[in-house]
Order: sequence, then structure tokens, then C-alpha cells
Amino acid sequence: MIWNPEIECADRQQLHEIQSKRLARTIQRLYDNVPFYRNKLNEAGIKPGDVGSVDQLKRLPFTTKTDLRDNYPFGLFTVPQSDVVRIHASSGTTGKPTVVGYTQHDLEIWAEVVARSLTMAGIHGGDTIQIAYGYGPFTGGLGLHYGAEKVGATVIPISTGNTKKQLQFMTDFGATILACTPSYAAHLGESIRKEGISPEEIKLRTGVFGAEPWTNEMRSEIEQLLQIKAYDIYGLSEVIGPGVSMECECQCGNHIFEDHFIPEIIDPETLEVLPDGELGELVFTSVSKVAMPLLRYRTRDLTRLHREKCDCGRTLVRMDKCLGRTDDMLIIRGVNVFPTQIEAVLMEITETSPHYQLIIKRENNLDSLEILVEIDEKNWSDSIRELEGIRGRIDHNIKSMLGISAKIRLVEPNSIERSEGKAKRVIDHRKC
Repeated sequence: MIWNPEIECADRQQLHEIQSKRLARTIQRLYDNVPFYRNKLNEAGIKPGDVGSVDQLKRLPFTTKTDLRDNYPFGLFTVPQSDVVRIHASSGTTGKPTVVGYTQHDLEIWAEVVARSLTMAGIHGGDTIQIAYGYGPFTGGLGLHYGAEKVGATVIPISTGNTKKQLQFMTDFGATILACTPSYAAHLGESIRKEGISPEEIKLRTGVFGAEPWTNEMRSEIEQLLQIKAYDIYGLSEVIGPGVSMECECQCGNHIFEDHFIPEIIDPETLEVLPDGELGELVFTSVSKVAMPLLRYRTRDLTRLHREKCDCGRTLVRMDKCLGRTDDMLIIRGVNVFPTQIEAVLMEITETSPHYQLIIKRENNLDSLEILVEIDEKNWSDSIRELEGIRGRIDHNIKSMLGISAKIRLVEPNSIERSEGKAKRVIDHRKC
């Protein structure tokens, strides 16, 4: 097991001193080596040495995904490429990908924070972890891989897809831990039932799920399907990858590894820093990365921070599960709607599967929302009355939650496409 009680249970003053020292060092590194940041700091009237405390963080300029794309591919690196031992990148489906680089020191930090994350979930050297996150430019697979090896676990690096092979390896190799997106975990749980695999053949006890927003209602569904305890892991490639924060056994928020990543919550409109407990956009400053540290990176993820000591003994700040992203928010007839809100409603309906899709259209200048809800196999019926009763309950609960009406369409089991990575929940024809 890998954890650092001197840091994770440190008093706030001690952590403040560590963060302040690392922040000052990071600002100096960026000013000396990255023209983009030198210009940004000069524009803000800040020179290295002006910021000696984490309390002064709000003086620093923000960094956005656009800044990463404008400096594509290596414009934000602080070291020569000869010192970069790994490059990861986003899929770049909406333009240039965002590129991140790692020195050997960075990879060691990454492995450490992932190992500390897995330890929070009780994962140890006797475990066998099946990693069904994608391997390649996406940080999920390799990030979990090296952290799991650092813990001493046996790794099954199967990557995404090929569900039949996933189930074969899971049973033949005795996997005790599953790591993948929550939507794919739900799909694997359904597939186990369809294949008639008995509970005795499955040794899983814990799941480590992330890379997409998911609700506690989805957690309960997955835990029931797989007979495991499901934990949320959070990260993003721009900051380091998975391992920025993780749930402990108390599951009252994800502990952020503040010795490496300093969090803030801001109002996404005014950009003002918000008090703990208020919902806003999560911002990170990475203070231990060498190749590509970022100042006040706007994640677009919406959450809250809590600094009370956790019952597990850790003093690290906790973040709530993300409600969604500011760029995932749908505005329908003037109402702000997040897919996770709809998921929370649907997961409370016992007759449905954990698969759904939102279809938004605009006709005659009026937005419409259609929700495709998949009925599970045991409740799929030819009885119009029974199906209409389910549809009516969903319709009522959605109206109560959102304050707007939606067209609810019940669809047959297995008719919504399954995702091997991040689920495609929203089809917005207004953008076509």
C-alpha cells in the first residue's frame, strides 16, 4: 500500500507552507522558460518573487484550453524536448488536440498520486486490476497502469473494447479490481448477466471509475450489477491525468492531492474566487510538474470544495462529484440543464437500464428535449398500460426536477449504443 500520512493528514499550516514554496518555484520556472507565461505575468505586473504565498494565488492569470491549443504542440513546455519522456494528447475532435508532456520526474509523481488514490480505495499488492481505460494518447490507461504497479498489484492491461475478452480475462485471471468509465462498467455488468456467468466466477470487489460525470444513483446501479464497491477517481490530462483526486472509504467527496495540485472554485462568469461550499468552476495550479506546469487552469468542471477533516483522518481538501462541465450545460427554453440531473432521475426508476440519450432539436425557434430511456429486459412488456405507467412516472419526475417538459420515449433493451469509453449521452441537433 502507498500513502503519505505526513502529507495527507498534515495540518493546514504545514500544507500551506509546502504549497507556497512549490508555487513560487513553479512561477520562476514558467517565467524563465515559457514566453507565453512570461508575457501573461508581465501583463499582470507580476515578477518572480512577487508571489511568495498561496494566499496570493488569485493575483495570477488564468490558463484555458484555448491557450494550450494556441501554443500547440510544445509551446508551454518548460524543458527541451530531449528531457520529455512521454507525450499525451486529447482526441482533438473539435480542433487541435491539447498536448501535455512529462519528464521522468513527472511520471514518478503521476505514479505516486495514482498509487495513493488506489490505496484510498483499499487496493493493495495482493490485488489483480483489470484496466479497461484506453491506452494510447488518452491518459486513463497508462495513468492507472503505473500507479497500480507502484502499489504492487497485478495489472491486466486490456484497454477498452472487446467485451467478450474482457469477461474472459476477468474470470480466468481472477480480477479483483475493475478500472474503466462508469458507463462501460454498467455495460460489463449487463454483459455478465447475459452471458450467464455465475457470481462465483467473478472475483471483483472494487471498481475505480472516472473520465465522465456520473451520479451516486449510477454508482448504486453499478454496485448492484457487479456486486462491488465503486469509487470515483478524478483527473484531467492537462493537470497530470487520473490521480488528481480520489474518494476514500468514507465516500464524502474526493480528496485532492494538494501537495501537487492547488484547487480553487471560481464563478465562471465573474471569475471571482468563491468560498468553500459554493458551486462553481474548478481551477487547478500544478506546483510539482516539471515539463508542463499550469497556472490556474480552468477545468470547466462544476463542483464544490470542503476543508473539514474527513473521518478517514485525512485533512486534504475534498471536492464533490462533478455536477458536469460548464460546456456540457444545455440551455433549453431558458432553463439550465445538466445531463447528470436527468441521470439522477432515471436511475431512481427501477424498471430502466443505466443507458439513456438526450436529443435536442429546434423547431420554429423553439427548443425541444427528447429523452430516450431504455427499459431493462425483465420489465420490457407488450402491456401498453405498464409501459405507459413507467413513462408517466419518468415524465412527472423530470418535470419536477427541471421545471420543463420533455418527450419521454421508452426504447427496447440493448437498443441504445453501448460505449467502450466515454458515453455519448447528448445529441444536440441545434449545433448541426
